[in-house]
Amino acid sequence: MTAGRRVLHIRFLGAAAVAGYPALLRLLHGITPVVQALPPDAALADVRGALRYFGRDAARLAALIRVRTLALHGTDCVIGVAANPLLARLAADGLGGPGVAEVPDDPAAVAAFLAGLPTDALHGVGPATARALSSYGLDTVGRVAAAPPATLQRILGAATARRVHALARGVDPTPVTPSAPPRSASAEHRFGHDELDPGTRRRALLTLADELGYRLRGEGQVARSLTLTVRYADRSATTRGRTLPEPTAHTPALAGLAYALHDALGLQRARVRAVALRAEDLVDAAHAARQLSLDPADERRRRAEAAADRARRLFGRKAAGPAANLDAA
Repeated sequence: MTAGRRVLHIRFLGAAAVAGYPALLRLLHGITPVVQALPPDAALADVRGALRYFGRDAARLAALIRVRTLALHGTDCVIGVAANPLLARLAADGLGGPGVAEVPDDPAAVAAFLAGLPTDALHGVGPATARALSSYGLDTVGRVAAAPPATLQRILGAATARRVHALARGVDPTPVTPSAPPRSASAEHRFGHDELDPGTRRRALLTLADELGYRLRGEGQVARSLTLTVRYADRSATTRGRTLPEPTAHTPALAGLAYALHDALGLQRARVRAVALRAEDLVDAAHAARQLSLDPADERRRRAEAAADRARRLFGRKAAGPAANLDAA
């Protein structure tokens, strides 16, 4: 652990956090310039340079951030405070709800905090590595930390064993790298009443995918991932995201992923008030690789889409588009 280093792992809560993510990052930049975006709703912040300026320790500075997010954006958050990103993330994950949790910068306190955690709680230890360790009885972080390095090397190999043993002792030299959030574009449809019909919700998703696709194609951009947010009558919300098979602005591809995200939620009798799509990690279409298709039907669809875009630019947004669009009803 780096002496004097204090890192915050902030996860903003609620559907509004995804929509207002850029503004929330700007709030963090008002505290420290060393902010690393973790879309769609989290960030890392190295605050060691801000402690003296604000006259607070890291935990109290985290509490100040929470107050500001609530007061200025109506968004609560969970914040983990520790000496490195690994421990800060684990501290945040350990909270059952909004608040601030700190892991003291003391080897004994770090060991006690980590001891009972399952090995797959360590960020960077995947299911396969966790299964390999568990097969030898090393099913907690404390047991991995106490295991002889030679034993870990026999199980995992030298390089992986060194990395996992360091993580199990709370050692994470990963820097907080300042970064801006990936470029994104979003669209939302609000129903006039509690919408129970999944067919109508799918039509709304097609309409939003068509809107996003038209906008991205007009700007020469493609999206690498898509996020769906469903808002319910009780003001709660569910957000799910997934990476696209390839960067695209093709409406059928965006709509297909939107349908998959929606269907995976299993919303049988949910009272839905709004659905929103967010195309994320946008890049210039000219720089994005596209897999060549041998399907003539796909090429015809893309030509028809380009023709519909030209008609829209000439005669307005409703001049052409999928027949199942809500706008076409």
